[in-house]
Amino acid sequence: MSRMIFVNLPVSDLDATTRFYEGIGCVKNPQFSNEKAVSMVWSDTIYFMLLRQDFFATFTPRPVADARGASEVLVALSLENREAVDAFVDAAWSSGGRVDIRPAQELGFMYSRSVEDPDGHIFEAFWMDPSAVEGAAGAETVHA
Repeated sequence: MSRMIFVNLPVSDLDATTRFYEGIGCVKNPQFSNEKAVSMVWSDTIYFMLLRQDFFATFTPRPVADARGASEVLVALSLENREAVDAFVDAAWSSGGRVDIRPAQELGFMYSRSVEDPDGHIFEAFWMDPSAVEGAAGAETVHA
């Protein structure tokens, strides 16, 4: 079995947030969705688990962060080219997200833009030149 990642996010409005994730290209997985949580598939190995805030709170002894007021996590999503990054940002805007929450990063070998979902979770959509990655052995790490 390949390794997978399930990004669990607290949300205030499951319906609005589901529409946002569908708008950016995710597909709802009804097998793991109910009135408390919605499973959104980004790829064969990446899932976003959207959990109502009260349900999310049952999984942690810590207070649930309000992503609009505090940074909790930055999720970087790689895309196939610059145009796909821009299309992702346009889709996020059309689906109720906030876009370009910081200036676009143009580094020549890498291009990224930031968006927020309706609950304030931050996503970095980025493209990196594959030839830059191939020659990066020993190079300084750059975070998206």
